[in-house]
Amino acid sequence: MNNPSFTSYQKIWLMSYPLMISLIIEHMIGLTDAVFLGRVGDVALGACALGGVYYMAMFMLAFGFGFGAQIIIARRNGERRYNRIAPTMVQGCYFMLVLAVALFAASQYFSPIILRDIIESPQVYGATADYLHWRTYGIFFSFLCVMFRAYYVGITQTKILTVNSIVMLLSNVALNYCLIFGKGGFPAAGIAGAAIASSVSEAVSLLFFIIYTSMTADKRKYGFRRAFTLRPHLLKGMLSISGWTMVQSFISVSIWFIFFLAIEHLGERPLAVTNIVRNISALLIMVISAFATTAGALISNQIGAGEQRCLFKTCGMTLKLTYAILIPLLIILCLFPESVLRAFTDSPSLIAASVNSVYVMASSTLIMAPSFILFNAVSGTGNTKAGFIMEMISLAVYTAVIYYGIIRLKPDVALCWFSEHVYGVTLIFLAWWYLKSGKWRGKKV
Repeated sequence: MNNPSFTSYQKIWLMSYPLMISLIIEHMIGLTDAVFLGRVGDVALGACALGGVYYMAMFMLAFGFGFGAQIIIARRNGERRYNRIAPTMVQGCYFMLVLAVALFAASQYFSPIILRDIIESPQVYGATADYLHWRTYGIFFSFLCVMFRAYYVGITQTKILTVNSIVMLLSNVALNYCLIFGKGGFPAAGIAGAAIASSVSEAVSLLFFIIYTSMTADKRKYGFRRAFTLRPHLLKGMLSISGWTMVQSFISVSIWFIFFLAIEHLGERPLAVTNIVRNISALLIMVISAFATTAGALISNQIGAGEQRCLFKTCGMTLKLTYAILIPLLIILCLFPESVLRAFTDSPSLIAASVNSVYVMASSTLIMAPSFILFNAVSGTGNTKAGFIMEMISLAVYTAVIYYGIIRLKPDVALCWFSEHVYGVTLIFLAWWYLKSGKWRGKKV
């Protein structure tokens, strides 16, 4: 099991399930915001969607950098050069702090100006600006948490991620209840309370990671004792890998934000429907992302150990496990959509308006599984520039579909979700072609 070139269903599962649970639990932070704000009204629910995606666009810069760092950490783990792992992580933390300060300052100044020009509804604009004002404080904590995740996934020790996420979720649920509705002696802050709760819960998550790592990490093995010296040359090498994944991740979510803006122009009700369906979709995507991330980490470990031949085997086994979890969930969702939707809203008309979108989204999820796994396999080879090009082509096609299919035609909101199918099929084709070509062989990280 400790041999990085060894692949089995058991190993993939043991790495994936803690990561899957942690991703789902962390997603439930946004989910609990939606559940609580769904009781406040359509405007709050729609503003939470726009603000959440806007925040996610900033967060994805950090996520992209962390994903690149994870590739490097996994490669060093496969090469058994363990003492290079902690220095990589710490240099990444330094970079994350600088990035967080820059983005926080930019968001506080520019976000109200940007949002005022692109959101039509004055009510939605006001609520979104209020949400983002408080939500952006969380980037100082969430950006550093990304590096801890990269460290634990890279060394294939993912179990602690589940515990961390549970602590984070419990903090968020309690704070949401108190701050949104004014319970426990707190003033009722509405949508601002949801943003404050999310930011504080990310601070709790970071504190947990720091304490756990300081108490349990093998400081000699992983090089923690000499990791805190600033090493510009190491950071430069990280940016050569992570720079592509940063830009790619940011643009990916920015295009998703465009999707939400296109829906917002259809009205407040379609936007509320899309926010609910997005939250359901994201739970399913978390399952896929956990397995895809595992595939990428295993492949990077295997290449580091000289076992490039395992790449397609690892992808195939990972996809089978993904479908084994995903398909039963989709069957339940499609048989009982109203029951699932009732968790997000008590409005019968909003539930009825969301059912068809749920069906379309469910079918797109089956396409997303192979696209995510193959794309993460490309990143696992270390050629993040190739991954960037593939993502840009796929997003260009996706954006064209959004413009012509949503903005120009203004269809029913359920039809808008077919754009996800186009994106997934395009990415599958490009990633499969690249991996089959063998052009990734010999890439140094």
